[in-house]
Amino acid sequence: MTSETVAVVIVTYNRADLLVGMLDGLAAQTHLPDAVIVIDNASTDHTRSVLDARTDLPLHVTTTESNLGGAGGFHVGMRAAYDAGWDRIWLMDDDVVPDPDCLAVLMATDEACLMAVRDDLDGNLVEKAAIRFDLANPLAIRPKTASVDSTYATRADLPERVEVENVAFEGFMVRREVVTAIGFPDPEFFIFYDDVDFAIRARRAGFRIWAVRDARLVRQLDFNQQHDMAGWKGFYMFRNLFVVHFRYGDNVLVRLKPWLIMVVVVLLSPVRGGRGEAGNVIRAIRSARGMRSLSGSAAPPR
Repeated sequence: MTSETVAVVIVTYNRADLLVGMLDGLAAQTHLPDAVIVIDNASTDHTRSVLDARTDLPLHVTTTESNLGGAGGFHVGMRAAYDAGWDRIWLMDDDVVPDPDCLAVLMATDEACLMAVRDDLDGNLVEKAAIRFDLANPLAIRPKTASVDSTYATRADLPERVEVENVAFEGFMVRREVVTAIGFPDPEFFIFYDDVDFAIRARRAGFRIWAVRDARLVRQLDFNQQHDMAGWKGFYMFRNLFVVHFRYGDNVLVRLKPWLIMVVVVLLSPVRGGRGEAGNVIRAIRSARGMRSLSGSAAPPR
């Protein structure tokens, strides 16, 4: 097989000290990337000075005029990598550090869609990619019914490859043929579920997604899956979950599930999340109805 090129796409926002570790990890790779495309989401900390100081990586930095969120940043970065002609695109957040052979392991794996597998700082398996993402059962309130780390206790228990049904843009690698077929991350999500949406589109286009046991990333921060559903992140969590159901629900009952969730959240709000959560879920379903179709900017390139 002809040697393939690879561009890394990193999206960062006001986490300059974490970004240093991430870049150090890339510079230590046994297979060095051909390009490192950094999308700085209008950071106000010392991110720019961190990037200006690097001379050991082929950096291409874009600083956005405003914070586009993770979804907008990965949209810009993937489009830049695709337009530059790189064969593979490796999407990375600023809070993970790859083992020195991580990129080499992925590049040696002849598949269109790959996911590196994440550990925490203590060496525990924390890979949240879904082994089962159920959009057929209306009773599955949370469509992720099994993840890598809920199925396997340790990395040693993993087979060499595990097929997954969704991904995180933290170590996800895609060949350009996938982008040609399905397009780019949808920037309208802003944060949350843009990676899920992309994975669903890839799988429905016939691509399989493999988590690769020996491609290891170390996550520098704890997962915080319990977001404040009454705060601003709660709005995006609700809305984007609803969008995924509206777009990809396998049957009418699944596509109606967001309405049921909205009713239950509103009814329980006096004893649960209060007026803020109720307001979020109502705004979320209104907004999600306008996102039933993929945004035009995410469509496949012509």
